[in-house]
Amino acid sequence: MNGAGDSARDEPRIRPVRRSETGPGTDADQLLGRVALGDEPAFEELYDLMSAKVYGLCVRVLRDPAQAEEIAQEVFVEVWRKAARFDPSRGSASTWILTVTHRRAVDRVRSSQAAADRERRVVPGDVDYDQVSEIVTDRLEHRQVRRCLERLTEIQRQAITLAFYGGHTYRQVGDLLGTALPTVKTRIRDGLIRLRDCLEVIR
Repeated sequence: MNGAGDSARDEPRIRPVRRSETGPGTDADQLLGRVALGDEPAFEELYDLMSAKVYGLCVRVLRDPAQAEEIAQEVFVEVWRKAARFDPSRGSASTWILTVTHRRAVDRVRSSQAAADRERRVVPGDVDYDQVSEIVTDRLEHRQVRRCLERLTEIQRQAITLAFYGGHTYRQVGDLLGTALPTVKTRIRDGLIRLRDCLEVIR
């Protein structure tokens, strides 16, 4: 590859999470093996097979359908990127995918809880080393995110800024930008993938 594709292999277009599965008989282990070789049709089949289970687990952990769909999308991006790391001797492909799902969902819960805890416990003059380290790290990451945001298309940058920094829902972002909701979701999803790739390069 050349250009931006040097940092990671191109990801296939990920559709919104489906609530249904394909019929029995599809082997997730075989599909994941093909995905590891960059087989996009196999990824599509694996997505159809596992998306409902992934989404369902996210909902059970997060109790928030919107966040659950967001995390489910992130899971499939990770599956595409890290399929080659799957070790069949340690369990089935479906178990591995659901383990990735559970870890990401729990991380989101912990992150939200940590943010809430920080807001409650801020006491002037009573900041320990770990808190200082966390603040510095957060500021560095924020600078890196700003740099990567500049590399997005204008519509991607506007949509992500409104949604994640302005606190607007996807529907509100669509109204503000005069753009259809499905298009907003696609632009945000594609922009987040590009952001993730950019952050991996500069870190």
